[in-house]
Amino acid sequence: MTIHPLASPYSRPAQPELTAGRRIGVLLSHGFTGQPASMTPWGEELAARGYAVEVPRLPGHGTTWQELNTLTWADWYAEIVATFDRLAADNDAVVVGGLSMGGALVLRLAEDRADQVAGVMVVNPAVATKRLDVKLLPVLKHLVGSFPGIANDIKKSGVEEHGYTRTPLKAIHSMMQAWPGIIADLPKVTAPLLYLRSSEDHVVDEASEPLITGGISSTDVTIVRLEDSYHVATLDNDAPTIVEQSAAFIARVTSAS
Repeated sequence: MTIHPLASPYSRPAQPELTAGRRIGVLLSHGFTGQPASMTPWGEELAARGYAVEVPRLPGHGTTWQELNTLTWADWYAEIVATFDRLAADNDAVVVGGLSMGGALVLRLAEDRADQVAGVMVVNPAVATKRLDVKLLPVLKHLVGSFPGIANDIKKSGVEEHGYTRTPLKAIHSMMQAWPGIIADLPKVTAPLLYLRSSEDHVVDEASEPLITGGISSTDVTIVRLEDSYHVATLDNDAPTIVEQSAAFIARVTSAS
């Protein structure tokens, strides 16, 4: 299976001399049908500040949508868990972040590893939708392989997400089947939350935000509106805002004091 050149995982070790002697890890997850390229610029900025950064390639991403259609939420989550465990073994604290489905994956992790996750950062996360056609997915996924793609919802001109041009239905149904469990377990999330949300998003609607912010047990919640970006805000006009807000958040929630 050929892997797209931009699908390589991004990995950088900690530079504790830049972070007051502490080793701080950051896990960033891309979204459904995307690949690490959508998160790597953010990761590079955090690595330059001394953080150990891992941007894994979720299985079935960066190859073909047909391969993705043979995989499930369990495969993607296993990659996130394995990456987190490596970071946790090498660092004093770990903050997790994700875009879209990546946001759902790190929320699941914050539920399952509440005692280990120092902070959670989500950009336009998806755990629900108002779209009624998703109710047909259990049938449609056996009749149709894919729908048109959801990639490249970016306001900034000339920017390419390099996601799939088709949306594999078996795979997206698997993702959506994980949502009720994530929502039910949101009270297990106790870590500080940084919630970054585009004011205009053509992929993820407004159904997820109240469920997440109202469901978690965290008392430390920061919501930031991204006024000049669409769904893939990590590559859009508000990318500098994401970097600055996340860097400040990580420094604060991992402070030894």
